[in-house]
Amino acid sequence: MVGETPLGEVLKRVAELATACVPGAEEVSVTLLEGDKGRSAAFTGALAASLDERQYAAGFGPCIDAAQSGQVIRIDDTAAEETYPDFAAIAARQGVRSSVSVGMPMPQRIVGGLNVYRFDDAVLDADAVELLQIFAGYAAIALANHSLYASAVALSTNLQIALQSRAVIEQAKGVLVASLHCTPEEAFQHMVRRSQHANRKLREIATEIVERAARA
Repeated sequence: MVGETPLGEVLKRVAELATACVPGAEEVSVTLLEGDKGRSAAFTGALAASLDERQYAAGFGPCIDAAQSGQVIRIDDTAAEETYPDFAAIAARQGVRSSVSVGMPMPQRIVGGLNVYRFDDAVLDADAVELLQIFAGYAAIALANHSLYASAVALSTNLQIALQSRAVIEQAKGVLVASLHCTPEEAFQHMVRRSQHANRKLREIATEIVERAARA
């Protein structure tokens, strides 16, 4: 029973099943955002946990950006990555050739993501990414069920903060689509690049864009 099993055990089972069922998923981790802080609630290998932790310490990276935005963020070649060059360089030095981070859907005010790291030259194909998104949905449902048993007010507050981050990112995307005449995906990539270049959190960049548009 989900409510009677520690959350970490449930999410670790989801990560293990994703590793077993998604072709090419060599190491998998589950990111949870509580307020502005991320943590790996489950992982199948120490390397996945280590790479996740580097992103949490920096305050940005593909796993955090995917969890905040709900999007799929791919790094198909860590040796030639331009959007997340610092993270990609660290991953490449540890033998990771590619990664995919998938934002969880948000039943019952949950924010998180599922991350896959690959050491092989091949990248995850579209079918594998679609299957990974299904597992992200399973993780979100498990997390939602656990949240029904949680009574800590702090958890609700932190999740609300995380949801506000996602909302402001969506607003900023809309502003950029209108001002730059680009697609929502191009608008998101524009914000990510600004975040990386300025060494600032994606939410801060999004908030700045929205506030500037409101003053215009």
